[in-house]
Amino acid sequence: MTALLKTKLGTTPLLGRGKVRDLYAVDDKLLLVATDRISAFDHVLGTGIPGKGKILTQISLFWFEMMRDIVPNHLITAEVREFPAWLQAYGDQLEGRSMLVKRAQMFPVECVARGYLAGSGWKDYQATGALCGIPLPAGLQDGSRLPEPIFTPATKSQDGSHDENISFEGVEDVVGKADAAELRRLTLAIYRKAATHAESRGLILADTKFEFGRTDEGIILADEVLTPDSSRFWDGSAWKPGGAQPSFDKQFVRDYLESIRWNKQAPAPSLPEEVAKRTQAKYLEAFRLLTGRHLTV
Repeated sequence: MTALLKTKLGTTPLLGRGKVRDLYAVDDKLLLVATDRISAFDHVLGTGIPGKGKILTQISLFWFEMMRDIVPNHLITAEVREFPAWLQAYGDQLEGRSMLVKRAQMFPVECVARGYLAGSGWKDYQATGALCGIPLPAGLQDGSRLPEPIFTPATKSQDGSHDENISFEGVEDVVGKADAAELRRLTLAIYRKAATHAESRGLILADTKFEFGRTDEGIILADEVLTPDSSRFWDGSAWKPGGAQPSFDKQFVRDYLESIRWNKQAPAPSLPEEVAKRTQAKYLEAFRLLTGRHLTV
């Protein structure tokens, strides 16, 4: 199977290509197509992971359904046969990896929930003993469980550069106090429900990030949700604070890029076939564990 790195949908207006998703305008709606592109260290690599876009889309659909009692989402349909007729000619590019969604006015913040200390959170804690202005207990380690999940928002990068952690007051300044409080409430409610489910499947949801928007009906959950691209899932049986944890994401890719001492500047290198295969297997395993289903890509 070859990786789909770029979609081409005839005259359908292309609004943009992100690190993973291609975004199209479809009348008053949007079409999100998850390609097999993979990024690391803020660069899209020359090699894709075959089927990755399908895996991510199917994981998002699983969570959208589970979280509907907490917050509505932007999904209209993920069934290509229900798309406008002219799009059905591109079924080979769309099947299993696309979503027709509502347009929304997106909030300009990344809504991050953390239940464990890792990544930029660990770095901030080492430097300040706090995270996004929230004081944390002394003596925590990389991978430690936090006393309770916390809301640690970030600025939303517009140019593909790294997002920056900000305080809750910073969110209030950007979106107002009422919306900031609601975004925090929704973020933590979704995180807690997802973490409980993940734990029942032998996984730890260390942290995750959400994107929310507003429609005439109110605040909705948008973009992707609780995938290995936007979340840290760890093997619960192997969890041991004090360093990096075995994870269900693109760690094989990062490890390879570190091993060849790439300078993390464009152009990004391609991946050996073995690294791509192992990464694909890890994403498929995450899907199987989270959903209890098998997926063929």
